[in-house]
Amino acid sequence: MFSLRSSSLSILFIILFAGISTAQVTPDELHNIGTAPSPDRIQNDIQTLVDFGTRHTLSDTVSDTRGIGAARRWIKAEFERISKECGGCLEVFYVSDYVTGRRIPDPANVVNVVAIQRGTAHPNRFVMMSGDIDSRVSDALDGTSDSPGANDNASGMAGAIEAARVLTKYEFPSSIMYVGLSGEEQGLFGGQILADYAIEKGWELKAVLNNDMIGNIKGINGVINNTTARVFSEGTRDVETEREARSRRFTGGEVDSPSRNIARYVDKMADLYIPNLDVMMIYRLDRFGRGGHHRPFNAVGFPGVRIMETNENYVMQHQDLRTEDGVKYGDTIDGVDFDYAAKLTGLNAVVLAGMAWAPAPPSGVEISGAVRPSTTLKWDALDANENPQLAGYKIYWRLTDSNQWEKSVFVPAGVSEHTLENVVIDNYYFGVASVSKEGFESPVVFPGPAGSFDGPYNSEEE
Repeated sequence: MFSLRSSSLSILFIILFAGISTAQVTPDELHNIGTAPSPDRIQNDIQTLVDFGTRHTLSDTVSDTRGIGAARRWIKAEFERISKECGGCLEVFYVSDYVTGRRIPDPANVVNVVAIQRGTAHPNRFVMMSGDIDSRVSDALDGTSDSPGANDNASGMAGAIEAARVLTKYEFPSSIMYVGLSGEEQGLFGGQILADYAIEKGWELKAVLNNDMIGNIKGINGVINNTTARVFSEGTRDVETEREARSRRFTGGEVDSPSRNIARYVDKMADLYIPNLDVMMIYRLDRFGRGGHHRPFNAVGFPGVRIMETNENYVMQHQDLRTEDGVKYGDTIDGVDFDYAAKLTGLNAVVLAGMAWAPAPPSGVEISGAVRPSTTLKWDALDANENPQLAGYKIYWRLTDSNQWEKSVFVPAGVSEHTLENVVIDNYYFGVASVSKEGFESPVVFPGPAGSFDGPYNSEEE
């Protein structure tokens, strides 16, 4: 990530951080990354976003102190400040488009803020963390009333900024994106715009971690808990063709989309590296009947999940600021637990780092073994230039009713086919992950189109 530049600041930064290179980092460093996010910095960022008064998509774009225009300019400036501290390691820019819709009656410019930390070996392969810039009150078209949006979703936006502060101290073989998405409350437009942009640019986007509300620990049901989080993921790919669906009916894969295996990866990383946090894998695209900003990426074939608090409080979501019958309504900053938001930011950071340090998820994974006593998996060998850290692959398998991968065997680089003797294909689900020389692993890839991480432009019938 570090580039030799003429400024003394850049040279000093390179000297200070020369010891944190890819080859010298082991998975033990993820313990440090997981606890590095600062509750105080996150609190300050949430307060700054709240102080813009409203960040509604249709709010003021000219003022320097109020509205979504001021908010997005501050976010861009903050990413640029972080980049300056790391010697220019971030590419910071806007991605936008004019849209109309049910909640945008007149054309409005929906503007996302993107910061890219380029990888050293495969800069076109990405993992992404996003938060939402915009906020709203009860009326989805009200762009003038105060709408603090402290938890929904200044917490997720502050988390993405804080993750950038933490991870720009390291370099990675592949790229990491930190993103502020706009237009979420008006119809997930920011995600749709960025997903289309990613396809246009040919980005190999392997994981989208959408963070929407990561700061509340007091549920509407009276539960107070700061030790759990939820990750939502779709079970089958939205871009699945009829032919692929017919194949899946006989071979399985209903719970092994790439998004679902990212969710398993998130759960595993929480168990290994985040103190006192248990992840609930929710086998659903999002909350019941509702939507999140990972969905537009899923819709075009990019793997993505939603990470969020377990205990929601609906009186703080999409509400006018008021008190009725002794109940205080509105998404104000006093409803955010900053230690908890830092914990979920740490979870994101270890997932981003783990995937960016690992080789790419394997491609072309296939399986055979019907009416045989053994099961054979094969895959395409990863490109050595794009994955210089590759040590080999792990073949995983689990019982079909198990949430997590249970058993594994390692095979070295150069091997692209392996038979599991006396493991009957009918009784398990299988997959393959890539492993780095330092011990970082990719998410597991389920065989066939159902589990492919290869992106939105590789479908057989497109």
